[in-house]
Amino acid sequence: MVTVSVVVLAAALAWAITQIVPVGPLGFAISAVIASTLIATHSLYEHVAAVQRAFSADDLAPARRALSRIVGRETGSLDEAAMARAAIESLAENTSDGVAAPIFWGVIFGLPGLFAYKAINTLDSMIGHCNERFETFGKVAARLDDAANLVPARLTGFLFGLCAGSTRSIWVMLRDAKFHRSPNAGWPEGAMAGALGIRLSGPRLYGAKTSKEPWLNAEASDPTMADLSRALSLYRLSMVGLAILLAGIGWAL
Repeated sequence: MVTVSVVVLAAALAWAITQIVPVGPLGFAISAVIASTLIATHSLYEHVAAVQRAFSADDLAPARRALSRIVGRETGSLDEAAMARAAIESLAENTSDGVAAPIFWGVIFGLPGLFAYKAINTLDSMIGHCNERFETFGKVAARLDDAANLVPARLTGFLFGLCAGSTRSIWVMLRDAKFHRSPNAGWPEGAMAGALGIRLSGPRLYGAKTSKEPWLNAEASDPTMADLSRALSLYRLSMVGLAILLAGIGWAL
């Protein structure tokens, strides 16, 4: 009930906004500005790039601190490969959750669709991963978020592969995405792993508990901070590709 109420209220608020903005180019510009505040294109890049900038082979502590701001796993004992892997995974998954998905729902349903998706995604972050006592309370938000990201996650994976010009990226994604514990995250992460020629996912530590995740692109080598830089470059290229695609859609409409 809480999840449904919040999502409906968010969509209703967005609908009310669309009723008061003027029709025409000015109204479109106002809506675009509002929409841009809910799409994490720049902030995602900066948060991940901060890990790469903080990295020093002589002192990993600054990079670990920067990484702890964007991932839920324990970062205090991670080496370079594990840090690079976590940062690249975060970049890939959040390209879908924070950029592609809100744009996707915004294109289909306008501001109400974008607002509703952001409400769903925020609820999933807040209550979707609660402890066992409150599992039922957050399950609706978690399942709704999975459903809302079903198409955007797959589109993001194909976007990475196309912008990288890599058939292996697409092949690895199609082969390995199903092994990921998330129904969606494996698609952009698998595509990124294949495009960069590295392995992602795998075992990681959450507090005192080790999560034994299967590898994506298991036959490849572990990433380095140089690979994180390459991942950021692919992200930038993908955002250009996405902008061109959106311009084409706008022109067609």
